[in-house]
Amino acid sequence: MSYAVKEMFLTLQGEGVNAGRRAVFVRFAGCNLWSGREQDRATAICRFCDTDFVGTGGEGGARFADAAALAEAAAGFWGEGRAERFCVLTGGEPMLQVDDALVDALHAAGFTIAIESNGTLAVHPGIDWVCISPKAGSEVAQRSGDELKLVWPQPGTDVDALESWDFAHLLAQPLDTGSVEGNAASEAEAIALVMARPRWRLTLQAHKRLGLR
Repeated sequence: MSYAVKEMFLTLQGEGVNAGRRAVFVRFAGCNLWSGREQDRATAICRFCDTDFVGTGGEGGARFADAAALAEAAAGFWGEGRAERFCVLTGGEPMLQVDDALVDALHAAGFTIAIESNGTLAVHPGIDWVCISPKAGSEVAQRSGDELKLVWPQPGTDVDALESWDFAHLLAQPLDTGSVEGNAASEAEAIALVMARPRWRLTLQAHKRLGLR
């Protein structure tokens, strides 16, 4: 199987429980909740995505012929040494492409594998760290994992139901509206959610504030 990757790069994880950790990001092309085309945004299930996941033209992006080639490229971005190798599979929706061969190849290359998924597809059982970010209006199949990251506010979300799912960490992340005023309002609402619900913690997109990818 080949893999369509929009971009691949070395950075610091900017959000969630692993924030601040050195990581190779592998951003897969394609998503099942939005085409990635602006003309389709208004009718998509996920309408607030701020990520370009269309095609393979980003830095480090390519159509990799097989899992070994993708894992080799990821190892190249990490650089010398195998200690603490950590990669994040994201998208788009990575579970449209992640399979046994890729998980095995990344593990063989020494990586601990994290995934950021919308949860509509069951996550591969070999993934080491599972982060699910549910989108209102979608049917979530993966209701367990390490962290549940709720972009907030998100009308139509049943927070009580989310709290019944089996996640070690519940995180509220302010919606990036693209404007200073809108972001301030999102942050206030996310803070209010956490203050009202002690099981939740606030997470911010530190990579954006630091000018990282």
